[in-house]
Amino acid sequence: MSETRLSFKEMCARFDVTPRTLRYYEYIELLQPEREGRSRYFGPREIARMTLIMRGRRFGIKLEDIRQWLLIYEQEGTEAQMRAFIEMADRQFAELEEQKSQLEEAMHELKSLRNVTETALKAL
Repeated sequence: MSETRLSFKEMCARFDVTPRTLRYYEYIELLQPEREGRSRYFGPREIARMTLIMRGRRFGIKLEDIRQWLLIYEQEGTEAQMRAFIEMADRQFAELEEQKSQLEEAMHELKSLRNVTETALKAL
């Protein structure tokens, strides 16, 4: 694999994504690979963007939010992008906290129901 430019297949392998995912990211303008005929090549800019996209997805950030965040860098620069990231991260952290709370509640209810069922089964 070339470090400065990756083919479509190499990009999929490097980031462990399907071709469909990569095409979709291109379709929604998260990525803009160079084209040579029907082939696509991803340079350092696109590799860096894909790294940020994958990081955002791991944290559950919506693709449209990631797209807007990447546009801030292009239009306003690093400082504005960093400020936007802090806001985005704070929103996502609050959402993850809520999901965690809901998950803990569901686990507690499931454990309680399981214990009641086990007690009823033993009484039979």
